Amino acid sequence: MNDNHLLTPRYGQGSLADLLPSVLACLGVDGETDRLALGLDVDRVCVLLIDGLGAQALAANADAAPFLSSLPPGTMTAGFPSTTATSLTTLGTGLPPGEHGVVGYLLRLPDEERLFNTLRWTLIGDGPKVDALTAFPPDRIQPQPTVFQRATAAEIAAIQVAPGYQDGSGLTKAGWRGGGFRPTFSVGDLVDGVLQAITSAPKTLVYTYHADLDTTGHARGPASRAWRFELANADRIAAELAARLPERTALIVTADHGMVELVDRIDFDTHPYLSEGVVTLGGEPRARHVYTAEGASATVEDTWIGSLGGDFLVKTRAEAIEAGWFGPRVTADAAARIGDLVVIACGDGGVVRTGAEPLQSMMVGHHGSLTAAEQLVPLRIHRT
Repeated sequence: MNDNHLLTPRYGQGSLADLLPSVLACLGVDGETDRLALGLDVDRVCVLLIDGLGAQALAANADAAPFLSSLPPGTMTAGFPSTTATSLTTLGTGLPPGEHGVVGYLLRLPDEERLFNTLRWTLIGDGPKVDALTAFPPDRIQPQPTVFQRATAAEIAAIQVAPGYQDGSGLTKAGWRGGGFRPTFSVGDLVDGVLQAITSAPKTLVYTYHADLDTTGHARGPASRAWRFELANADRIAAELAARLPERTALIVTADHGMVELVDRIDFDTHPYLSEGVVTLGGEPRARHVYTAEGASATVEDTWIGSLGGDFLVKTRAEAIEAGWFGPRVTADAAARIGDLVVIACGDGGVVRTGAEPLQSMMVGHHGSLTAAEQLVPLRIHRT
């Protein structure tokens, strides 16, 4: 099939991995490079991540987000897969997925039969209860220094302002260790928390996270009226912050991925031919890691290509790595977590699991693939 309409992430020159290293460079940290040419002459930076806000969707709904739409337009690629756990770790480390190792939503770790949920930091499926933070230490799953650690070492106060459930979570420890954390309980508390954090030291880097747009998109779809209403709420958060931030501060608004509405659902759990030779199925509907039995990869590849048709792209692990999906460098640990096959949706379809993943299979909005709607995220900057 022709995959020219897919976007290879712009690692090193225009991706989510390049944002915070560029911010650190602007804050004067030695050894960091302003890869995005931000050119910010500021003492403080607040990064507001609006989960699920694709750049194309923002442009198409500019009237619902007057403040964000008034800022100079810019975009970055999220990285692959375009999913929250991967993108938040990419942002927090300043590294592509192939280097930080969180290469998807559901992954098979070596020597583990059950899949590992990187977002919730837990094993899924039947089996003995496991203390995942102990069994899978975040600094072993993701051993690279974080941006917060680099900021703190340079005497920049680094603070995360986010929902309390993220405090001390495996994903936070993997991607954001090394800084402070202020839990939020509401939108108003988020704004107030950022304002307190940003003025807590002469130089500060504050990262804050808002989830409601992504939740609405999954439940109602990114083209729904509910999504537009929620976009307006997110826009007001950004506007409130911009109006109250101190002088010599930059507010940067971005996202972890965009979203598409799933139309064509292919159910792995009711199509037995898809499971032949497959040990387990990871990832998510629009970006699947297919882990195959020993010696079965070629047969499974032929079956999936023949069954899914032209709206899906099937690559071997080696081909996906060679294509640069996970970045220019992929560590041995990261490669071992990638499926024997990587299957992405190019149109409006996905491979769901109505038996094993009933709630996810019912969702309207999805993400994970390399389409522009999922890959392109906004880079909107306000300076005081």
